[in-house]
Amino acid sequence: MESPTERIKNLGLLLPPAPPPAGLYKPILVVHNFLYVSGQGPMLNDGSLITGRVGDNLSLEEGKQAARQVGLTMLATITTHFGDLNQIKRLVKTLGMVNCTPDFGNQPLVINGFSELMAEVFGADHGVGVRSAVGMSLPSNIPVEIEAMFELH
Repeated sequence: MESPTERIKNLGLLLPPAPPPAGLYKPILVVHNFLYVSGQGPMLNDGSLITGRVGDNLSLEEGKQAARQVGLTMLATITTHFGDLNQIKRLVKTLGMVNCTPDFGNQPLVINGFSELMAEVFGADHGVGVRSAVGMSLPSNIPVEIEAMFELH
């Protein structure tokens, strides 16, 4: 069975640079056998952020792609600060926040971009955990911010 690190390589995924903290917080924290990852935005490979508001100047599909990019950013943060992904047993919980218009009601479909990536990397069982998806205003006009909790081996 492939490790998560091997899957990333075999899928041809490119991880962006891990973003520096944008405030007074830890990007990741290990407590017992759980890895908590602070909210991540959609960092591109050149270090810039995807911006926009879903339902306004971004479509549902563009929002979903931004959520997938958040997943890549999160994997980069974990790899940078934790060493590698092979110590992760499973995704436990995801909180997905979508910057969207008040009438946009498909936040779960946007966050599927993140969830589908986690399932690709960690497998259909271990890459899917419990999840919430909500709409709100986000910093720097990013379309998606996601925080997550993982169980470690």
